[in-house]
Amino acid sequence: EFRRVLFRSGMAAVTGLGHVGLNVEDIDRELWFFTELLGLKVSDRNADGTMIFLSARPDQEHHELLLVKREGLPLSSVQQLSFTCSSLADLKVLHHRFVENGIRFDRVVSHGNAIGIYMRSPNDNRVEVYWHTGIDWPQPFGVPIDLTQPDEEILSHLTTGMPSTAGV
Repeated sequence: EFRRVLFRSGMAAVTGLGHVGLNVEDIDRELWFFTELLGLKVSDRNADGTMIFLSARPDQEHHELLLVKREGLPLSSVQQLSFTCSSLADLKVLHHRFVENGIRFDRVVSHGNAIGIYMRSPNDNRVEVYWHTGIDWPQPFGVPIDLTQPDEEILSHLTTGMPSTAGV
């Protein structure tokens, strides 16, 4: 029987997402994707290399992603893994790197409050890398954007097409 208890102010609550673990068939290709393309660092691994711990901030968080080699399992049911980057310039460099390495894109969009690159890892997990724009924009919203354009062109489109409910 399901029992519903409502959250009340002052109750204990989680403080954030600690890490995500993925079962993968080809751990070497996933490791390449997350370290060489996204820049995560290996913070630990087991002796036979079937568990690899990764972090963008190993000095602050031991791991944010765990790769576990498991052959013959169905694809992950994780909707997506999302990573942030610190600037539009960094997002454009990452986009170029993904293109150079033949990464399959789902979409590249402006959400108004963020610009995101949605792609597939070698084991077909959906991965997003995004940059926060600092603009308060109602969601859901997403329009295609071309990251090969000059920064000024990209930034000029951030407030174009904002719904009339923005800021309400």
